[in-house]
Amino acid sequence: MKPATYPFAAIVGQEEMKLALLLAAVDWRLGVLLRGDKGSGKTTAARGLASLLPKPAPFINLPIGATEDRLLGGLHIERMLKGDPILKPGLLSEAHGGVLYVDEVNLLPAHLGDALLDAAASGIHVVEREGFSASQAAEFVLLGSMNPEEGSLRPQLLDRFALSVTISAPTEIAQRQIVIERRIDFERDPKRFVAGWSEEESALRKQIEDARESLRSIVCSTEILQQVCTLVCEKGGRSLRTDLAVMRAAIAYAALAGEKTVKPDHVEAVLPLALGHRIHDNRHPPQPPKSVPPAPQKPTAEQETSPKNDSQKTVEHIFVPHATEAPALRPRNTTDDEVDSASGKESSRGPATSSRRSDDPQELDLRATLAHTLQRTGSFQPLASDLHERIRTRGTGVRYLFVIDSSGSHAVRERMRLVKGAALSLLSRSFKRGDEVAIIVFRGTSAEVSLEPTSNLADAVTTLEYLPTGGRTPLAHGLQLAKSYVSPKAVLILMTDGRANYPLHDGDAWQEALEEAAGFGCAALVVDTETSANPIGHAETIANVLQASCVGLEALESVGDLTIELFATRSKTS
Repeated sequence: MKPATYPFAAIVGQEEMKLALLLAAVDWRLGVLLRGDKGSGKTTAARGLASLLPKPAPFINLPIGATEDRLLGGLHIERMLKGDPILKPGLLSEAHGGVLYVDEVNLLPAHLGDALLDAAASGIHVVEREGFSASQAAEFVLLGSMNPEEGSLRPQLLDRFALSVTISAPTEIAQRQIVIERRIDFERDPKRFVAGWSEEESALRKQIEDARESLRSIVCSTEILQQVCTLVCEKGGRSLRTDLAVMRAAIAYAALAGEKTVKPDHVEAVLPLALGHRIHDNRHPPQPPKSVPPAPQKPTAEQETSPKNDSQKTVEHIFVPHATEAPALRPRNTTDDEVDSASGKESSRGPATSSRRSDDPQELDLRATLAHTLQRTGSFQPLASDLHERIRTRGTGVRYLFVIDSSGSHAVRERMRLVKGAALSLLSRSFKRGDEVAIIVFRGTSAEVSLEPTSNLADAVTTLEYLPTGGRTPLAHGLQLAKSYVSPKAVLILMTDGRANYPLHDGDAWQEALEEAAGFGCAALVVDTETSANPIGHAETIANVLQASCVGLEALESVGDLTIELFATRSKTS
């Protein structure tokens, strides 16, 4: 028995989300990405939308653990064993005319995500398996949802979603009360609740049907097209998919509103939906502040960090990075079967495949099956006992956790230019597909997260370029903040001169930094940014506590690539 679906019309608030979903119902090419907290109604809205589509409209929920054969289609095993091999349709074909929903789309393996979005863009899916080929219709509304706390979506995949909406649970008490009351009523008597909203649901369904019929007749003038292209360029959009998404959404909005032509207010209404997930993924770096304060005389380290200056306003500078050659970090995991990509073998960042015997394979490995059959019988007529299943093992990428001293001591002789250049070089030479980077900066009286973990290298580069410099050195707080971002495959890159002079609590600033360093549970590299004049050697001391290698800033250019042992007690230099 199929459970009742919560009515789309009964959803409280979330007007942006409902608009985006209705536009997708009118034009199936407008895939929608729903980003938001847990329990904000993303799945409920997706299921409710399917009930508004013309019947029969399937609702296909793609599980994260789905195999390639299940998603794309594969050989029909029973027919193959009878000597009549044919292709069996996958979920892409089954979703035709309905909704394909991918919860936690950011966790979907990359090879499945690429194939899924290609089919969603074209409306046709071509299955090619072991010499067989078939073309299948795949026109469906693609809906993806994700919780940003669980990781980001690759920029290439993010751009393939036409629209996106950031969702949060309502904070108004009255609105939350209505949400809970309606949900309780639905759970107590689903049939009665659905019947109570049938009139509103029918009106929405009729509105969608009429909009679909009039979609091709909507007129879009040259002036509107110029407006769209101008607005997208002004907002920093680079991908042409942005302009297409805005145009298609504006046309769908006009159709939904019963208009004959696209008007400027239609464009304005849909523009945030098409740009929301693309602004941070374009290649235009943000412009420097329009009013940069005039550079004062270069301060000394004592002037920047002296307690006597606590009452004075901290002067911050933005230094342009100095091009520096730094080694590449080669993270290596010695606790599992994955092989480092530097060896030229299978990389932990990509899916590795193996094969095993199975009476009921989820994804058939035809090569292994036929090889086993040939070895056993000398023929190519397999039996059930010959079947082999393809096993995909996907490793997680590395999280590069940069913790950077941006205090006033690095303003002396513009040393921050070298620090930024070294950080950019380390990152660009080490970062691979599937990796993440997070940036934490400590200066003044506290540390802050300048960049949450992301797989977008461009965002990290921009963040590093525009880091301000000035103030005291709260090293302990920087290390404490970094601990919450440590993962099993994290590599801490601490860039500091070791001159901690602002305590986390009321104790000694340096001793507190050592205490925080002692609690780390990941591999690390310390880049000593101290100048050769009057060295104190604290960076090497903290490296010993972290059980990490320590390399001087000037020595980076002469150091070869560094092998970092993940899950190890000490990093090694090779």
